Amino acid sequence: MSNSALIEKSRESERLPSGPARRRSRRRNGAFWVPWAFLAPALVLFLMFKFIPMGEAVMTSFQNVRPFLGNQWVGLQNYNALVSSDDFQGAVWHTLLLGVGQTAGSLLLGFVLALLLEGQAKRLWFVRSAAFLPVVAPMAVIAEVWRIIYHPTGDGIANQVLSWIALEPSQWINSPDSSLVSVMLVGIWRGAPYDMIIIVAGLVSVDKSLYEASALDGAGPLRRILYVTLPALRPVIAILLTLAAIRGMRVFTEVFLLTNGGPNGSSEVVMTLIYKLGFERNQLGIAAAGSVLLFAATVALTLLIQLSRRRKA
Repeated sequence: MSNSALIEKSRESERLPSGPARRRSRRRNGAFWVPWAFLAPALVLFLMFKFIPMGEAVMTSFQNVRPFLGNQWVGLQNYNALVSSDDFQGAVWHTLLLGVGQTAGSLLLGFVLALLLEGQAKRLWFVRSAAFLPVVAPMAVIAEVWRIIYHPTGDGIANQVLSWIALEPSQWINSPDSSLVSVMLVGIWRGAPYDMIIIVAGLVSVDKSLYEASALDGAGPLRRILYVTLPALRPVIAILLTLAAIRGMRVFTEVFLLTNGGPNGSSEVVMTLIYKLGFERNQLGIAAAGSVLLFAATVALTLLIQLSRRRKA
């Protein structure tokens, strides 16, 4: 290539815009709006069916809702009435117990299942698929199956299991003393396979040479799990804790289908109480206040878990 051609090529490259300038020119030409054009239908649906109703719920929480008569602005009266009620305080306590119990139980059971099934993809693929079935099965079907299992007579499946270990039959979801624990067991049974799949995916990234080095140092299986496996799974556990916190605060379907908060409010959670306040007692303003408080608590708990994760990292 001659010198004149090289000079001409360098002049053309100088005339062409650089990377940032090229991106700015594309934005001016309209290319910047192409992704937003594709996102527009979804954003419109989110706006109409999520964000606007959320704003309406916040406004309703400060009003006394009177259908056909017009709403009255009452300020914080709905929040005061809700927080000071014994039903709400009991529902909050039950929600916390249920969330902590389901989170701990499903994580522990999912971790054990993941350790048993890790590395057995070819031989135990059917077992993995069968273990994951509770996650994909409809909750209505699961609730009906567990109603049969929890049949309060001695012929019930759960009571027959208790008889094998010489324990007395239980009333399960029909007793105020055992209804919350019964719902918790269903949540653990349904959530453990999901945690198992996530943990199995995390175990793939664990450096196997660390197991060999710890075995050479004389560490047993338990110490290898404590000092090698669990530290490597911290990001996975943080994700599962975040999802479990959201799921635990918003637990509704299994409680509604199994006990509907009974008997005598022994398994009432915040979501079922909000449902009853809004659709059974027609106290829409107080129900909206409960929804706002639940949303704020869920966001705060999620942020707290994320902040604690970043500090440990």
